[in-house]
Amino acid sequence: MKLATKYNRITIAASIFIFLVGSVAFYFVLKYILLKQLDDTLRTEQQEIVQYTKEHHQLPEILPAYGQKIVYKSVTDSLAFSGFRSVKQWSDHEKELEWQRELTFQINVSGKPYEVIVSKSQVETEDLLELVILVTVSMIALILLVGYLINRTILNRLWQPFYQSMIQVKTYNLSDHKTLNLPATDIDEFSLLNQSLNSMTDRAQKDYSILKEFTGNAAHEMQTPLAVIRSKLEMLMQNERSLEHNAEPLLEMEHFVNKLSRLNQSLLLLTKIEVKRFELDEEIQFDEILKQKINELTELISANHLVFKTEIEKLTIPFNRQLAEIIIGNLLNNAVRYNYSGGDIDISLKEGSLVISNTSSLPELDKEKVFQRFYRHPDTKTDGNGLGLSIVRQICEVANFRCIYQYKNGRHVFVIRLLDRFSSQ
Repeated sequence: MKLATKYNRITIAASIFIFLVGSVAFYFVLKYILLKQLDDTLRTEQQEIVQYTKEHHQLPEILPAYGQKIVYKSVTDSLAFSGFRSVKQWSDHEKELEWQRELTFQINVSGKPYEVIVSKSQVETEDLLELVILVTVSMIALILLVGYLINRTILNRLWQPFYQSMIQVKTYNLSDHKTLNLPATDIDEFSLLNQSLNSMTDRAQKDYSILKEFTGNAAHEMQTPLAVIRSKLEMLMQNERSLEHNAEPLLEMEHFVNKLSRLNQSLLLLTKIEVKRFELDEEIQFDEILKQKINELTELISANHLVFKTEIEKLTIPFNRQLAEIIIGNLLNNAVRYNYSGGDIDISLKEGSLVISNTSSLPELDKEKVFQRFYRHPDTKTDGNGLGLSIVRQICEVANFRCIYQYKNGRHVFVIRLLDRFSSQ
C-alpha cells in the first residue's frame, strides 16, 4: 500500500469519525440552546402573569396568540409537577399533534390556588434546528470533501519527485556504466534521499568497475600459467617412466587443470559480455545453429540412451552467432549432463521461443538462484563450475531476451523468448 493511500485512509476515517461525533454533539448543543431560549420566553410569560396577579388580584385575561397557549386550572392541593417539559399536543392551527414546550406553575389569587400552564409550539424551534443542522453539516461535509481533494492533489504532487527517483533507481543497472543522476528537489527529505542514492550508486559503480577489471585481468593473467602447467603436464604424461609411477596423480592434475581452464574461459566470456564486446546485428539462422549443436551431441546422447524429441521452425534474427552457440550449447549440455540413462529431452523452437525440457535425477532448482554464478544444487555430482546458466542469463540480458526456468511434472524446463527483444523496442 502506498504511503499517500494509507495516509488518505487514516485522514478519511478520522474525518468521518469527527464529522459524525461533531454533528451529533452540535445537534444536542444547539437543541439545548434553542430550548433554553424558549424556556426564557415562557419564564417571561410567567413573570408577567405573577406581576399582573399581584397588582390586580386576578388572573390576566387570556388573549389568543399564534403559537402560544395559556391555561388556568383551579386546584385544591399542591401541584404534582411544576417546571418545564416537552409534550405532544393537538394543534388546532396545524390540525395535527405537534411538540409543545410548556411551563407549569402554581399561583394564588385572593387565597385561591390555580395551576397555570403556559405553552409555546416547538415547531419553529425544530424547523430552525433542522435548518441550522442541515446547513452546518453540509458546510462541514463540503469542507471535508474539498480538504480531501486538495490534500490528495497536493500529496500526489509532493510525492512526484519520489516516484520519479524510484523509476530511475528501478531501471538502473551497474553494467550499463551510467551514473545515476537524481535531481535535487525543493523538498529537503527527497533531496537528501536523492543525494544519498547518487552517492551510494557512485560507490557501487566504482566498486563494480574495480571488481570487473580485477576479474578480467585475473582471468587474462591466469591464461599463461595455465598454458605452462598444461604443457609441462603433457610432457610428464608423455614420459612413460613418469606415467608408470604417477599415473593417478597426473590424471587427477589434468582433470583439475582442465576444470580450472574452463572456469577461466567462462570468467573471460562473462567479462566480454558485461562490457558488450559482441555485436548483435548479425543475421543468423537460429534453427540451423540449434540443429548443429544437437548433431554434435549425437554420440553422447546415444551413450546415455536418451530419447530426443524436436520441433524446430525456421527462425532468422539479428544476433551474434557465437553468443547463440553459447546459449544453445550450455542449455543442451545441462539437459544431457544432468539427465539419467534412458531419460528424454524435448526441444522446441517455434513462435520465437526456444524451449528445452528434460528429465533429471535432480529435484526442482531454486528459481531465485538458478541463474546466479556458481550456483549448484547440493545433489549435483557431475563436474561443472556453476557458470553455464549464469552465462546464458547474462547473454539474454545483453540481448533483451527473456530467460525463464520452470519445473513441471518432474521436468526441468528452460524457456528463452527470443522475440521479446523486438516487441519491447
